[in-house]
Amino acid sequence: MIDEHIIESFHAMWDSFPGIARLIGREHQIIASNKKAEDAGFIRGCCCAKIGKPEIHKGCLAHRMFQTMEAQLDCPSEGKVRGWVPVQGHDDLSVHFTLIVPEK
Repeated sequence: MIDEHIIESFHAMWDSFPGIARLIGREHQIIASNKKAEDAGFIRGCCCAKIGKPEIHKGCLAHRMFQTMEAQLDCPSEGKVRGWVPVQGHDDLSVHFTLIVPEK
């Protein structure tokens, strides 16, 4: 069971983020998500990797992040950035975000 304080902290930090953000467990289960993530189908209790088309999860760095406990970042396509950030003090949690970079 995840401490509600962690979920509240996630929402305080990520609900206004301009991209998709999810609090993810080690087994890829979604613990919390911001509104943009919910609108994209990433809802609490689901397996993150099973939402949407399989190709959008290609190159997922969650496993590497949990191995190293260091933030990971990639750019799977032009104008799209993904990141996996460990939650300090909780080696079984990460924040996974996706951001579409606007054109100038």
